[in-house]
Amino acid sequence: MITTENIRQLIEQGMPTESVEVSGGEGKYIAEVISQEFSDLSLIKRHKLVYACVNDEITSGALHALTIVAKTPAEVS
Repeated sequence: MITTENIRQLIEQGMPTESVEVSGGEGKYIAEVISQEFSDLSLIKRHKLVYACVNDEITSGALHALTIVAKTPAEVS
């Protein structure tokens, strides 16, 4: 069973981030990711970067749904 901590670690290991917060449970999660990598990227490209970090879990069925909030540090401040 995948946990919020597992998802957070996968995202942090898969891409440079300023912060990652994951909430939810039972296969349905929300990931709030702040990264400079999102600069000048469309929303779809931002989501693709995050999905790439957890693709194996989605494919295996451990992660059923992931809502992504992807922002740059400048967009947060």
